[in-house]
Amino acid sequence: MARKRRQAGKQRGGHAGRDRRRDSGPAGSPWIYGLHAVLAALGNPARDCERLLVADDTTAEHVAATAAALGRESLVERVGREDIEAFLPVGAVHQNVALLARPLGPFGIGDILEDAGEDTCVLVLDQVTDPQNVGAMIRSAAAFGAQAVIMQDRHAPPLSGALAKAASGGLEHVRIVYETNLARTLDLLKREGFWCMGLDGNGPQTVAEGNPGGRVALVLGAEGSGLRRLVGESCDALVRIPQSGRVESLNVSNAAAVALYEIRRNAVPPPDADTD
Repeated sequence: MARKRRQAGKQRGGHAGRDRRRDSGPAGSPWIYGLHAVLAALGNPARDCERLLVADDTTAEHVAATAAALGRESLVERVGREDIEAFLPVGAVHQNVALLARPLGPFGIGDILEDAGEDTCVLVLDQVTDPQNVGAMIRSAAAFGAQAVIMQDRHAPPLSGALAKAASGGLEHVRIVYETNLARTLDLLKREGFWCMGLDGNGPQTVAEGNPGGRVALVLGAEGSGLRRLVGESCDALVRIPQSGRVESLNVSNAAAVALYEIRRNAVPPPDADTD
């Protein structure tokens, strides 16, 4: 069904909040651990890295060699496994590497709007607090070309090492934005031409049916409670993922991956398409 797209914000009174940056949000650990997360952070020129702890095994040697190839050899400190564990939470699966690095950003909604293209996609999380789920969604956002993940600052997990490991390098490619009021944030996105789709198991349309293409904000709520009323009412459409009915629902991170795939598939043109 055809839908009328909103006009760009510059035709609706300018880019409100364009210069506003968030400097708040849950405080996270400065330590990143795990092979993929550490390699991605080392390879990101925007990431300010301070120390790289490597224990004596093949995986750690690969990380140390990569650091040297990237001109970051001075960061490498060869230590014992127990020395790495002293800096990390109990039980952290670090794969014998840990990187002390400053967080990226901070980013605000104005940064996202400034760089938004014709088919930009952002992920909006309404009180999703589990770091494993959020990390997995950041990974999916990076895989399917989403530009940012927007979360409510008081109900979001910190950017911890566990979250970074679950994101498997996604933090280096997707901007993380914390906002106080998600309903107002969705209103701003709509004024800037984003079609806001809330994922709801009882949505009247599927993701494919409810997505007209162009700029899209995909909104997901916490497992169990789903979208809060005001956030759901701020969406342009409530959509569902068609399922067999054999299970009640998908895990929120799996649902995000399926929906993001469908949005990317419908992008015009697809982000990696050859336009020659």
